[in-house]
Amino acid sequence: MKAIVHEGIEGLEGVTYRDFEEPVVEPNMVKIKIKAAGMNRRDLMIPNRHKADQPPLIMGSDGAGVIAEVGEGAQKFSVGDEVVISAAIGWQEKSDAPPEGFEILCLPDHGTFAEYIVVPEDIVEKKPEHLSWEEAGVLPLAALTAYRALFTRGKVKSGDTVMLPGIGSGVLTFILKFAKAAGARVIVTSRSEEKRQKALELGADVAIPTESNWNEELKGETIDLLIESIGRATMNKSLNIIRKGGTVVTFGATTEDEVTIDIRQFFYGQFNLLGSTMGSHEEFQEMLSFIEEHQIKPELDRSFELSQYKEAFEYLRDSQNFGKIGFVIDK
Repeated sequence: MKAIVHEGIEGLEGVTYRDFEEPVVEPNMVKIKIKAAGMNRRDLMIPNRHKADQPPLIMGSDGAGVIAEVGEGAQKFSVGDEVVISAAIGWQEKSDAPPEGFEILCLPDHGTFAEYIVVPEDIVEKKPEHLSWEEAGVLPLAALTAYRALFTRGKVKSGDTVMLPGIGSGVLTFILKFAKAAGARVIVTSRSEEKRQKALELGADVAIPTESNWNEELKGETIDLLIESIGRATMNKSLNIIRKGGTVVTFGATTEDEVTIDIRQFFYGQFNLLGSTMGSHEEFQEMLSFIEEHQIKPELDRSFELSQYKEAFEYLRDSQNFGKIGFVIDK
């Protein structure tokens, strides 16, 4: 089978597109013929985490496809079922934090950027019928991350005002759609006028430049919940705009990880700062039910062939996307 593989050289230079041995189904697992697979910023980091002296690794954490074979003891699916794969392994029930042993699909196990994959049946669910293969393939990781950050951690409710600095990523475009479906008001920022306009077209109520003075731009607004994924570049601006007693949920840091805050301002403001990452399979099921109820689709920016992997990685690295990008593997 064809696959995108990292081996031999640390970094993106070690990523190739080549033939790879087709996986064999094992007990309590299912073999899936991948139709489409989504890219995430995690895919840019894996080639640095996967060392040059380790065995070759098929990349990719998101995917959707058709059950090709069912392993002994697996009872949840039948051959021919259309499914989506959650990237969260070893986290079944909703909890305050992932349990010991929690892993994300791809590293150490093989990922989804291939014609076939074998995974535990307990991380697989039926594909929502209203989604195309390309939409389903880019759904799992970003939508699960968005759902937990907004609902489980952020506890958004109808009438809240939610702010999303740096709109454009797959996760934030999901949060925009989820928040509007939940009845929230949504404010976004971006350095790109084009991305601000696209966010408004998707339902954002206000869009401002990231580099602007947020307090000046948003006079009269009350921010109840802010989803922070940029890091050092915006964290203090986020803490300065949130209402007293408001909540900041952070799930990523596209700029530097370490931040410095005025702790006195923080505790006088009675702020809540919550971390979030991925989510449980229970939340994955809740998320699928939510998008089916509201007929929500991923914001699909662009799809590539597996052989176009270099262009795809560069496109994601340079943040050219608004929403999700992915690979079409089997038309």
